[in-house]
Amino acid sequence: MTSSNIQQPDVQQVLGHVLPSLPAAALSTEPAENILPLLSPILRQRVQLLSSSSSEPWIRLLCYDTSKVPKLTEIAKSDRLEPHPVSGEVEIDWDYDSEIRYRRVDEETLQALVVLKDLNLTFRLVYCVGDPVGDGWKVGEVSVVDQPSPFSSFGGVSSIAEAERQFRESKSKATLSNGVTNSRTAPALDDDEDDDDDYWARYDATPARTPAIKRSPAPQTTHGANTTAEEDYYAQYDDVQPAMDNHDPDEEANLDIAPPLGLGTRPGQPMVNGSDEEEVELNETQGAWTLARAPRSPSTHSRRSGDDPNLVHPHPRPASSAGSNASVEKLEAAAAKQEQNDFGVKQHVSRSIKSLFMLSRASGIDREEFERLVKTELDMLGLMEE
Repeated sequence: MTSSNIQQPDVQQVLGHVLPSLPAAALSTEPAENILPLLSPILRQRVQLLSSSSSEPWIRLLCYDTSKVPKLTEIAKSDRLEPHPVSGEVEIDWDYDSEIRYRRVDEETLQALVVLKDLNLTFRLVYCVGDPVGDGWKVGEVSVVDQPSPFSSFGGVSSIAEAERQFRESKSKATLSNGVTNSRTAPALDDDEDDDDDYWARYDATPARTPAIKRSPAPQTTHGANTTAEEDYYAQYDDVQPAMDNHDPDEEANLDIAPPLGLGTRPGQPMVNGSDEEEVELNETQGAWTLARAPRSPSTHSRRSGDDPNLVHPHPRPASSAGSNASVEKLEAAAAKQEQNDFGVKQHVSRSIKSLFMLSRASGIDREEFERLVKTELDMLGLMEE
């Protein structure tokens, strides 16, 4: 909407039909149809919607300030708005008795305030575009004159061009003030950004470190230099102790177990009497025990007859008693747990059947019919298992 396309309002044409309708508006609850096109779209909707649901005169809807409605009603009922008996219009010298000022509220709203001092009335006009009944100046509000100055609350200037100029200047000042405000706040924002940059820069200054390699808890084994990494990885599981194995190497290492009868540990000292007999290992897995050496006897007969008290024969040693006891306890605990599970399942099945039987009885199914249903389902399960 440009000011070059907007003409000054013809006050006599716009208000000439509104003034004679005010006395009737002060008495009637329904607005006159010929007055509605002269109102702005917002005021027109206000009058149409609120007047239909009220029993009060619709003149009160022409004024947004409820404190001025009684004064407006009093003026409308006075003899000052009586039409001329010949012309049928209110006698007003529009050039002398009316005063008008303009102001632009925003890019789309241009207003004009017409003051009739002799009648103590004001008409706020709005230039409307896109109105279904036609574009142009329409009445946006009817009120009474403010005191002490009729334009104290409205302000405005004497021409449309001056109103456009003031609006452009106020808009440019607002833009400049926003720019100054932004420039003042910009250093503070820059300081905040610098603080953030310093915070994140600490992570950039942190020296890079390669995390230490975490070894697998499985025992490490020694392999040749030519084995691949994948073979080394899977080879670690060869030394893992099975959970159900009674033989525990750690337990055997911690216990001070005496060698079996007739066996001895590896000799760590020189042999007595310079004996260099070859050692024979009995335990092929550990290689920790060897046959005990018997002292030499001058008589072969005594060695054969077994008279030598130091000569003993090796016998197999039973498995570790500690490992056996642990295995037995595990098996007993597993058996007890399984027995409890079986008992719980049986109790659940029994209660489920009882609940189904009580439900069947409540539904009117007798015992024979219930037994037949259960037997049929059991037979069906047998067929499914086959």
